[in-house]
Amino acid sequence: MTSREALAFVTAQAPQPPADPGGQGEDFGKSSPVGLLLLALLMIGVCLLVWSMTRHLRRLPERFDEDRAAAAAPARARAGARAASGPPAGGDADSGGAAEEDSGGDRAGDGRAG
Repeated sequence: MTSREALAFVTAQAPQPPADPGGQGEDFGKSSPVGLLLLALLMIGVCLLVWSMTRHLRRLPERFDEDRAAAAAPARARAGARAASGPPAGGDADSGGAAEEDSGGDRAGDGRAG
């Protein structure tokens, strides 16, 4: 036997199992009835969620019309949209510019004027 053959023979052998398997006894890797119960409960929960989502999706209209959505919106949301769109009709249009002049033109927020 040459040194190459001896080296190949030594490296090709499977390693010996350790004396202490580290908690991997005879029952290692086997599932228990508790695991099966947990898996079944999770599957039932997923089925109920899919069923509920399907019911909610069936209630949605095929198309969303903006006119119908605006009519169905609560008055509070419509009032908030009007306030965000601009000043009221009777308000002074120049009041927004005065606030910019008072701030000293500090638009970047770095404390420098102009």
